[in-house]
Amino acid sequence: MSERESMPYDVVIVGAGPAGLSAAIRLKQLATEAGSELSVCILEKGSEVGAHILSGAVIDPKALDELLPSWREDGCPLASTPVTENHHWVLSEKGKSGYPEFITPPFLHNKGTYTGSLGNLCRWLAGKAEELGVEIFPGFAAAEILYHDNGSVKGVATGDMGVARDGEHKGDYQPGLELHAKYTFFAEGCRGHLTKQLIRNFELDKDSQPQIYGIGIKELWDIDPANHVPGRVIHTQGWPLTDGANGGGFLYHQADGQVALGFVTWLNYKNPYLSPFQEMQRWKTHPEIAAILKGAKRVSYGARAISDGGWQSVPKLVAPGAALIGDAAGFLNVPRIKGTHTSMKSGMMAAEAAFAAVGAGREADELAAYPEAYEKSWVYKELRGVRNVAPLVKKFGDTWGTMLAGVAMWSELLGIRWPFTMKHKPDNEGMWHASVAPKIDYPKPDGVLTFDRLSSVFLSNTNHEEDQPVHLTLKDPEIPIGYNLPVYAEPAQRYCPAGVYEVVGEGDDLRFQINAQNCVHCKTCDIKDPTQNINWVVPEGGGGPNYPNM
Repeated sequence: MSERESMPYDVVIVGAGPAGLSAAIRLKQLATEAGSELSVCILEKGSEVGAHILSGAVIDPKALDELLPSWREDGCPLASTPVTENHHWVLSEKGKSGYPEFITPPFLHNKGTYTGSLGNLCRWLAGKAEELGVEIFPGFAAAEILYHDNGSVKGVATGDMGVARDGEHKGDYQPGLELHAKYTFFAEGCRGHLTKQLIRNFELDKDSQPQIYGIGIKELWDIDPANHVPGRVIHTQGWPLTDGANGGGFLYHQADGQVALGFVTWLNYKNPYLSPFQEMQRWKTHPEIAAILKGAKRVSYGARAISDGGWQSVPKLVAPGAALIGDAAGFLNVPRIKGTHTSMKSGMMAAEAAFAAVGAGREADELAAYPEAYEKSWVYKELRGVRNVAPLVKKFGDTWGTMLAGVAMWSELLGIRWPFTMKHKPDNEGMWHASVAPKIDYPKPDGVLTFDRLSSVFLSNTNHEEDQPVHLTLKDPEIPIGYNLPVYAEPAQRYCPAGVYEVVGEGDDLRFQINAQNCVHCKTCDIKDPTQNINWVVPEGGGGPNYPNM
């Protein structure tokens, strides 16, 4: 067996998203200010920086202002489209009503925010990081956590390349590379493969609530210039979701005549027949949405899970030699539908803690200064003030839950802190049995406004080397047909937005088919499977979607 080569760094960062890139930039800024040397590298499983990045996105520039104050004048693509209008609609099947802005807390008004592609922002941040001397390795998936003999994190290893589906080495086989670090930052995003292991190994979540999630399904459309209002932001709630489900839509007028639109379904939904993909397609048929898309053309598609747990679900942020940053820890502000600014700030705080530790000659210990900084930061304050919003809506439904959430946000904003924090239940629990669940009749796609999953996946530019081990692994291969099918009508067929899972065959000859090449890396299966039987692991580096402008 070929021996793996190793490379030493001061800090290794897993994931070139906003948190990982901000951490790298901040580390190098501090080194430059101090006149010292610090080696930093980032591993990115996507084929390029931004290939796997997907967000709405409306971005609060608060952290970006701190990190790179001149970004507006420095060619940052985000600067082109400030938010100019903010609307919140409550939809019925054919109509809508709007929330007057004055009844919502000021932090929901989107003043001073920008809308654009988070992937393009990450590409720009990567350029800034490389100018400072950060080494970025796209197309290399971190597949394994490495440990010192004392149990502290030593670094990570990339996955082997050129392994066939049966595990045999192909002619182009290359063993993975070990990257050793004094400190390793896990910035994998939502439900990261290695982050799950780190949390489990060090029991980082023992004092926090379970993380909960939504799935966001997004499309980009080129629309009629007559319908385009750059900077207009629209959020919706209500239709088409019904009892036992929550979520909402978004439609952002961005640069170059495009709108980014999509639908988020919270993954605690009850009905096994619900399909988040189909709900998103149905949402586009609402008269108000369809009018904006009249004469438009869909140009891109993607999906990803979103960490919705908020303040009470943030785990312990550090382990010996390691730190969790960004969506790996779950810093999304749910009512604002924003997590980029909080993720970036978390990376910056971790960077400051690691720089001080390396400068003091330390390594592979706990960066206690990072969680201490978090608890004193605006991130902590912002998340704490909205901690009961999602649980209230889930418990009391869209109408009463939203009203109570409004009371909670206003009272916390005015300094009247609620004396309790509501709890979460894991999203895989509580699904109705198929025998008592109402079936949902979704209309067939028309190919103009609504589409099927396979044609949608085509627009995500998803590609995997077909002859490689399947990265969607089953703990027990008998469960999908033997249990999930009779009890829950095998919901993987519907919750996956990429058509990865199918039940094929007839009668007694049914089998569970996994079309891993379709996977857009959204992680929904890893979250929603009722028995937690599906484990998402990283495929060969460079595989997955290639989002150009998401």
